[in-house]
Formats: sequence, C-alpha cells, structure tokens
Amino acid sequence: MTRIRRGYIARRRRTKMRLFSSTFRGAHSRLTRTMNQQKTRALDSAHRDRSRKKRDFRRLWITRINAVIREIAVINEIKVLYKFYKYSIFIYNLHTKHSLLNRKILAQIAISNRNCISMISNEIIQFAGFFLQRRVSRRMNSGKVEYKLIG
Repeated sequence: MTRIRRGYIARRRRTKMRLFSSTFRGAHSRLTRTMNQQKTRALDSAHRDRSRKKRDFRRLWITRINAVIREIAVINEIKVLYKFYKYSIFIYNLHTKHSLLNRKILAQIAISNRNCISMISNEIIQFAGFFLQRRVSRRMNSGKVEYKLIG
C-alpha cells in the first residue's frame, strides 16, 4: 500500500495558531495543545476586560468629579441647601437641569479647568435652589390629594 500524503488544512490551522501565540513564553508558543489552551484563555480575558475597562474608567471619572466638587464646596463654603455638596447631589441637579454633559466630559473639565466646573456647579446650585423653592409636595389623605408648598 502506497503512502498517502496528508493535506494542508490542519497545517494551515496550526500555523494560524502559531502566528497568534508566537509572543507567548515557553511551551505556550511551541506545543500545539498548550498553544490552543493559551489562545482560548487570552481571547477570554480580552473579552472580559473590554467591559471591565469601561467600568474602571467610569469609576475613575466619578472619583475625579467627586474630588473636585467637594473641594469647590469646601472653598466656597456651600452649605445653603445641603449639609455638604457631593457627587450624587451634583449629578442629580445636573439631570434636573437637563444638561448634556456626561461624566467623561465633566472629568476632563475637572482636571483641565477647575474654574469652569466651579461655574457649572454654582449655576446648578442656583437652579437647584430655585427648583427646591418651587417644588410642591403631595400628600394622600383618605383619597384626597393635598398640596403644600415647600420652602
């Protein structure tokens, strides 16, 4: 029986794997089975860390905004509406004003130009004060709705 030479498909598949894992260390770049395992792990980690990167950047932006907002509140002694001004109140007031600034832009403004973010926060605080004075509370009393002005 004559010898049959194998085709090129399996070799081409292994060559593709070798090109992917050529920078791995030791047997991870030489042996086919460990190469395949490392490739699977690498792609899995890349997929997981893409969403983790988004999460980490959002945390960083929130931390930067919070630090600058609290520093501005300490400098300007903002205790008019709240005990102390913080990130969550700032973002709430920002959303009530329907501002289009997202956290990434706010963090960049906070780093590059603190005066600008202090102007934004002061304007939002003034708007929030006006909003709190105009807000009306509702109370349910035995089926009747009672309105009462706050402030």
